[in-house]
Amino acid sequence: MNGKKESCGLFGIFGDPDAVQKTYLGLYGLQHRGQESAGIASSDGQLIKCYTGMGTVGRVFRSNSNALEKLANPIAIGHVRYSTAGSSRAINSQPLLSEYSRGQVAVAHNGNLINASLLRDEYEAYGSIFKSTSDTEIITHLLAKPSHIDNNDPLAHVLNHLQGAYCLLFLFDNRIEAARDPYGIRPLCIGQTEAGHYIVASESCALETIGAKFIREVEPGEIVTLDKNGLSSRFFVKQGTVTPAHCIFEHIYFAKQTSTIFGENVHEFRKKLGRRLATEHPVEADVVTPVPDSGTSAAIGYSEQSRIPFDMGLVRSHYIGRTFISPSQKLRELQVKLKLAVVKEAVAGKRIVVVDDSIVRGTTTRGKIRAMRQAGAKEIHMRVSCPPLRYPCFYGVDFPTKEELLANNRNLEQIRDFLEVDSIGYMSLEGLLGCAALPAENYCTACWNGKYRIPIDFTVNKFTMERYQLQMFNEDE
Repeated sequence: MNGKKESCGLFGIFGDPDAVQKTYLGLYGLQHRGQESAGIASSDGQLIKCYTGMGTVGRVFRSNSNALEKLANPIAIGHVRYSTAGSSRAINSQPLLSEYSRGQVAVAHNGNLINASLLRDEYEAYGSIFKSTSDTEIITHLLAKPSHIDNNDPLAHVLNHLQGAYCLLFLFDNRIEAARDPYGIRPLCIGQTEAGHYIVASESCALETIGAKFIREVEPGEIVTLDKNGLSSRFFVKQGTVTPAHCIFEHIYFAKQTSTIFGENVHEFRKKLGRRLATEHPVEADVVTPVPDSGTSAAIGYSEQSRIPFDMGLVRSHYIGRTFISPSQKLRELQVKLKLAVVKEAVAGKRIVVVDDSIVRGTTTRGKIRAMRQAGAKEIHMRVSCPPLRYPCFYGVDFPTKEELLANNRNLEQIRDFLEVDSIGYMSLEGLLGCAALPAENYCTACWNGKYRIPIDFTVNKFTMERYQLQMFNEDE
């Protein structure tokens, strides 16, 4: 709840007469992954249409009541965004629709390309003109390059030029191509409707919104094609040559509790974290309360293991979006005040264990601690279901700079004093990985130990490609 942001949500469906309506509902199911903008692109098999806008799914499509009707086609992809590369502006909304020598293509992207700025410099040097400041647009320029078009498998060839985390949906006039990076950093799954139409989505919870069944996850380094022949698959990297680096923060915070990612249910995983946290950091207390919603499952696990009663000391307003998605710290702090209210009767005169999924900057956490004190809490013991965040992420999580991270240059005692709690306990990295279904080496842990699986040897930040556009935008303001 302290300034972490995550990458976007993707949904695509082929051959369904109600593809656009189902994409709309699927995006609702993925709204937790991004609230800055939303959009849908669709095709009738020959022509692609696209509609995007700023805000949540409901807001974007309510602002134009005819948009879904105009988009109506049997092939569609959709996108919900929060910005990890490029600022929160309408021009960066997705899907990104372009036209090149082979026709139209709409692209939707979840992740972060760490070599996007280098590629853009190269293409601009040869005359390419960019209209957005998003790393996604780089991909369309790669697709359009004549030497890439002439390749036996142009898309596979292009994907091998990309570095970083990416799940991608490509809508061509007659098919959908879905791809996942060789490390499988971000989740992407395949589903199927009762009528047999195939779907690709960031999380399985989006399948549930339209009554579709989960089939499997897209494999790292795999390209899945949805077309009139059904589903087919190929790999753009040799299988077994890359060890996966799944973002375990997806399990800790980002993904919805009902989703199955990286082979296991999110809610059950978080409960395991809570039970392990209670073992690692026990404390005498009267009640366990979560920071909802992402801390709730871990708090249940903590309560079960410790046998300390569970109660809702903080209540979330579901009319306020996930605060990590807000583009500024000031707005995040204002939203937190509206988003989480203290239940005085649940905390007054009691020793409280507050369970959260993570702490980034710590400023909003401290605000909630103060509010609980004012409500009469006798003691407050902070328990966090992941290790201290000490390093920024370059793979699709918009953590602050290293210097802004609460745990970067503070020890546990200093963190405790900053948060104004009676005690602080973080999950150990060994404990975290011990709760996961896959071997420890299959997860990315860079934000805790600084060991980046994809080497970062050049400057990478969210605004790398803003350049002149952002300056002009700010001057206009």
